Amino acid sequence: MSTFKLFSGSANPEFAKKVANYLCVPVSQASLNKFSDGEISAQITESVRGQDVFIIQPTCAPTNDNLMELLIMVDALKRSSAKSISAVIPYYGYARQDRKAAPRVPITAKLVADLLEAAGIDRVVTIDLHAAQIQGFFNIPADNLFGSILFVDYIKSKGLKNPIIASPDIGGVARARSYAEKLNYELVIVDKKREKANVAEVMNIIGDVKGKDVILVDDMVDTAGTLVKAAEVLKKKGATSVMACCTHGVLSGPAYDRVENGQLDELVISDTIPTKKNSKKITVLSAANMIAETIRRIHNKESVNSIFLA
Repeated sequence: MSTFKLFSGSANPEFAKKVANYLCVPVSQASLNKFSDGEISAQITESVRGQDVFIIQPTCAPTNDNLMELLIMVDALKRSSAKSISAVIPYYGYARQDRKAAPRVPITAKLVADLLEAAGIDRVVTIDLHAAQIQGFFNIPADNLFGSILFVDYIKSKGLKNPIIASPDIGGVARARSYAEKLNYELVIVDKKREKANVAEVMNIIGDVKGKDVILVDDMVDTAGTLVKAAEVLKKKGATSVMACCTHGVLSGPAYDRVENGQLDELVISDTIPTKKNSKKITVLSAANMIAETIRRIHNKESVNSIFLA
């Protein structure tokens, strides 16, 4: 991998180090600074001429700063004569704004895709997009990796007596069905009505959960309102336990308090976003090896899909 270099933005440098360790390469050097007014500056401090470059930068909070830093790094690498530039965005911010859900609103997920392409990236790699069709917003290759590969073995290791997969909403049924098929479990759906962003009201459960160990699966957990309310309703309907597996632990606002004090027995997330606090109820699994293997295969022009067929 002599023509390969790995860079990291400031969003999740520990994740980048784990990826680098798997690949047996160092994280290449870049100087990232801010002017006193918050303006971001970047300088690539080693040669990248003629090399394949991968930048690891989730666009998590502070979302705008991390996105702008990524764009600036891409521009710096492009002007430094890199052969190719791949943006590895484990968590793709703004993905929830993927359609016109109301009059006179933007499709910001598409805008971000346009910005990344305009900056000069040749490929994007991400995990569990909020909506899989966001891949179509790009006119370049976009690899949307399946987060389920992280959680399936963990779920099996729990040895649950009567496990059942649950989707926290209608929109997540395809994802939940994928888990159910991999694990050979049954599937139920939590039907909810969302009045506004980050506020959800659970209405009813489609399916029988009495005496079941329920596993809620989703792409992200933000304020944890949906998951905690779903856990309450599921237990009222007779569920023995409720565990949630969510790829991206955004965990903003009251999320940690809700998880600690709510009916959810365990929340399992990945390290695509750095965790702010420790919690006895939160388990963190690493997505670094999956990302690293994907980078290796892309660089060596091998199949990425075969990772998920094993």
